[in-house]
Amino acid sequence: MSELSNQPVKRSRSFRALLRQVLHLRESPRRTALAFALGVFIAFSPAYGLHTAMVALCTWLFGLNFVALLAGALINNPWTIIPILGATYWTGAFLLGRTDTPTFDWHDLSFNGIYEQVLPYAGPFVLGGFILSILGTMISYPAAYFFITKYRPESASDLAKPLPPSDQVG
Repeated sequence: MSELSNQPVKRSRSFRALLRQVLHLRESPRRTALAFALGVFIAFSPAYGLHTAMVALCTWLFGLNFVALLAGALINNPWTIIPILGATYWTGAFLLGRTDTPTFDWHDLSFNGIYEQVLPYAGPFVLGGFILSILGTMISYPAAYFFITKYRPESASDLAKPLPPSDQVG
């Protein structure tokens, strides 16, 4: 029983460690906030199954920090995917003026049957994903910048004690 009761503590410690890593990166707050915001853009993009590859590609192409990008992309996770998928579709459907409710015929699970059933909803899904990606980025950049500048020390010298004078050493 004691092992089970310690698991939430370990999870919260690891989440705190990830936040600490993002807050204490040796990059400017603007660059770290940009990496996080780009990760949020990736999280809401409709390219499911490619998010981690997109994070790695952006890290390589733009030289942004992998940890900050991944932290932003992990907004889309197993606990948030259903609300994100629903908001993505409904945003696109609203903007396109569609009022039909998605249905699925469980009797035809062939590749062609699934393709034909999903294809009519691809347009609203892609449009909604793009719109939510832009909105998420516009909200997350200022928020990340605020938190990074608020909780990150000004420089490493603020954390270090000054060295003693050289005449006292030795």
